[in-house]
Amino acid sequence: MQRTLSIVKPDGVNKNLIGEVIKRFENAGLKVVALKMAHLAKKQAEGFYAVHRQRPFFDSLTTFMCSGPIVPMVLEGKDAIKKVRDIMGATNPKDAAPGTIRKDFADSIESNIVHGSDAPDTAAFEIGYFFNATEILR
Repeated sequence: MQRTLSIVKPDGVNKNLIGEVIKRFENAGLKVVALKMAHLAKKQAEGFYAVHRQRPFFDSLTTFMCSGPIVPMVLEGKDAIKKVRDIMGATNPKDAAPGTIRKDFADSIESNIVHGSDAPDTAAFEIGYFFNATEILR
C-alpha cells in the first residue's frame, strides 16, 4: 500500500467540488486516511511549495493557495501516487484527458482544482507538512 497527499485547492472548494474529488478517488479504490480543511498563510504556502521558489509562477501560486480554504487529504491504495495523478489529469486542463478532474472542472494551469504528490519522497514531505502521525488512520 502506498500513501499520497492530495489537496482540493481554493478554486475547487469555492466550486463545491470537495465531495466530487473525494468520490472520484474513492471510486478508483483509494481510501481517505486523513482529511482536514485549512486556510494557508502566505508563509505556509511558500513552505509547502519551496521546491518551486525559483520558478516565475511561485508568487502567483502561493498567493492563489492562500486565497481561500483548502482541503488536504491523505489517500492510501495500490500505486496511490500514479492513480491520483491519473485521476487529476495534466496540470494544464487544456492538456488533460477527458474525464479527469482538471479537464472536467479546471479553469487554468494555476486554478486547476487539485494538487497531488508526484513521487514517494514528495508524498512523504507533503503528508508531514499537513498531518502528524496521530491524524492519519493506521
